[in-house]
Amino acid sequence: MPTSTTPSSTGRRPGSRTPDTVAIKPQRMGFTFGADVPRYWVADNYLISHTMNALSVLFPEGEQFFVDSVRAFRDRIDDPKLKEDIRGFIGQEAMHSLEHDAMNAHVRALGMPIDDMERDLKVLLDTVRRLPKRHQLAITCALEHITAMMADMLLERDDIREDMHESMRPLWVWHAIEETEHKAVAFDVFRHVGGTYAERTAYLVISTAMLGVVTTWFSGRMMLRDRRNFSLRDAGRGLWRMWGRNGAFSSLIPTWVAYFKPGYHPWDKDNRDLIARFKADIQTHIAPEYRNGNRRTLQ
Repeated sequence: MPTSTTPSSTGRRPGSRTPDTVAIKPQRMGFTFGADVPRYWVADNYLISHTMNALSVLFPEGEQFFVDSVRAFRDRIDDPKLKEDIRGFIGQEAMHSLEHDAMNAHVRALGMPIDDMERDLKVLLDTVRRLPKRHQLAITCALEHITAMMADMLLERDDIREDMHESMRPLWVWHAIEETEHKAVAFDVFRHVGGTYAERTAYLVISTAMLGVVTTWFSGRMMLRDRRNFSLRDAGRGLWRMWGRNGAFSSLIPTWVAYFKPGYHPWDKDNRDLIARFKADIQTHIAPEYRNGNRRTLQ
């Protein structure tokens, strides 16, 4: 089980609960996306592919928000391991932004309104930045919970990975590995600075609703731009695969609900075995120029 640095009798604030065997280290991958990527790269499905494209659009601006919300409390952290976790978290989120920028450039080249969506997302997040800093951190915890449970599903379920075209699969598997590695960092910072149960659970509900609205809005805009290829049958099949029995998203509901447990922690589910299972293979996808690492981080 993950170790805890939260003594109950010494008065120390909660620290990192990320297992010592999990290394939170950034790695630039250098993914490229060319003519070999099918237009509908998930299960050859119009709806699912545009939904995943929409999620990719959210990452660069969204992960900058995550980093800013954690960085706002970095000077208040007195747990050495948590400080190190934060450094790794910032670095990994930087790499995610860079790699999804590359994917988003590919989707833009297909004629999708990526620039408009990125602008609209920035306006939304700048509005959210008017909230108190700890509330912003609670939002980050909530959205990190959602990304971590999606990552766990992707690594656990062969059928989900196999639905992805081989030209896109490495990006999403790599991202899932790193989301799993740093899944508790924002949560541990939130606990360390006195975040409350009411804050974190209320913002899970709010953040989930907003994520659903924005993702639907963005994927709808892409589908409208690509409406010549719309198929009611294809859309219905996509909705079933996402929200039907054992669907990609519907299957996550029990994990989402687990966040409401008063003593919940992201490492209550110890899925280090999934990191180990995929880590070695994903290293083979690092572009040659990045095999010695990359130190660039978000600012």
